[in-house]
Amino acid sequence: MAIITISREMGSGGIPIVNQVAEELGYTLIDGDVIRQAAESHDLTQEALKQIDEKPPAFVENLDRQIELNMNRIQLIVLEQALQGDVVIYGRGGQDLLPEITSVLRVRVIAPFEERVERWAQREWIDPDLARSLVRKSDQQRAGFIKYYFNRNWTNPIEYDMVINTSRISTDMATQLIIEAIKDPYLIEKDQTCKLKIKDLIIQKKIQIARLDDKRIKDIWFNIDVANCHVTLSGHIYSEAERQAVIDDTEKVEGVAGVTDDLKIIHY
Repeated sequence: MAIITISREMGSGGIPIVNQVAEELGYTLIDGDVIRQAAESHDLTQEALKQIDEKPPAFVENLDRQIELNMNRIQLIVLEQALQGDVVIYGRGGQDLLPEITSVLRVRVIAPFEERVERWAQREWIDPDLARSLVRKSDQQRAGFIKYYFNRNWTNPIEYDMVINTSRISTDMATQLIIEAIKDPYLIEKDQTCKLKIKDLIIQKKIQIARLDDKRIKDIWFNIDVANCHVTLSGHIYSEAERQAVIDDTEKVEGVAGVTDDLKIIHY
């Protein structure tokens, strides 16, 4: 069950590499188009997608909770697609959504800033100064997105299995490097084990969505851990009614085999 995640900088040439890798391997490409197609079935509007996709939050309390809810819905779409296996996840913090799954090949595509500006200006037929502003803004938004939602430095090479500089490596060579790398036995994990882990992640994500969407729950920061479809709830909430709401929401999630309630009520 192979999964490739590809992180890219605007203008780095990531798009043709992603498409070529998916086509040559016969893998499903999980990108913005796939997310837009699945949005309606996950209670996501196209307007919401434009507002939050790969962007940091607004830091306005009520708006922030809605953004957090919609972001979790996008992440659920990605996880459900990843469960099918043999996929290429393009952006969206794909590698961070699949921790401790060794069959994931984590790739980053980069290029020097001014070269990316030049490419973007040529591709979009725009003034270089405008292209420079757009590329810089894109870098800042994506770095902020990864830092806020996953507490990770977007540019840290140690977070990736392969970093490809398209200033020196062609699209065809980059594609072949990725295709060869995914065959490495070190990346292969038993298919069933991998699927079970992703199923646990999907259950966890559904519970996160339920608590964000439930107005009875004020404290949305308690812990949700899932192992072999069994859920453990820990941390603190504000009242007995809130605790019961959390348990009710959890038990309604499809696939939950059992619930351990370690929540503590703290009155403020």
